[in-house]
Amino acid sequence: MTNHTENHTGRILGVSIWNEGLDALLARTLAAIHAHRAEAARPFVFACANPHSLVVAERDQEFTAALHEADAVVADGVGLTFAARICRRDLGPRITGSDYFVATMQALNERGGRVAFFGSKPEVLALLSGRCRREFPHVTIAATISPPWGAWSQAQDAQFTAQIRDAHVDVLWVGLTAPKQEKWVQRNLGALQAGAVGSIGAVFDYFAGTVVRAPKWICDRGLEWAWRFAREPARLWERNLVSGPRFLALAVAEALGLRPDRDEREGTARI
Repeated sequence: MTNHTENHTGRILGVSIWNEGLDALLARTLAAIHAHRAEAARPFVFACANPHSLVVAERDQEFTAALHEADAVVADGVGLTFAARICRRDLGPRITGSDYFVATMQALNERGGRVAFFGSKPEVLALLSGRCRREFPHVTIAATISPPWGAWSQAQDAQFTAQIRDAHVDVLWVGLTAPKQEKWVQRNLGALQAGAVGSIGAVFDYFAGTVVRAPKWICDRGLEWAWRFAREPARLWERNLVSGPRFLALAVAEALGLRPDRDEREGTARI
């Protein structure tokens, strides 16, 4: 299945990126929630992309399929917006997972709504839920599910999706980190009964306060990656020093026509 919002997307490394801005994205999300309430429609699927995740997707076909399945993949990483400028690609404004989460929760707070959180540790979910109840008092947190670390069984998956189904939520927020979260959503999409499903990874920790986000002035200047790298060099060295340069090289090669689009390569391989 291909992306469901083709008219609202740019494209880089074979992945369609939502380029219509946050307001249009929120409008599509709310429309999907309304449709789900009326007729149990397919969830609107949201995901984030950054240079590292797109490099990972180059060698992970299941992850690539999950990104293609999503209705909106946003340019979360500043590296994408930088590459878009030099490659003359219209990827629209940068939208972070935090931007989307807060905007959606504010909209649900105005209208009344139900959400569930899937992922992270129980203590993080407790802090996250507590802050949400304070800041979005008209949003009901219908379920919080902390799956086991690592892999889990199909029977456990069925139990998780049953909990989500029985919670009757407007939005399911998934925080398992990429690419695990996107692949989990794709594998279970048929069983996930929600108006929207958002894979937002580290937003769980940011909003819970268990991970300190960079000051606003650093984020506004596109330097959050440097802040995070300085605080966690052992965990983020590959993302910043390997994936970042590789992504830029691949994007430039694609823009210059030195490297065919992913779909063209796969099509050629199938012939």
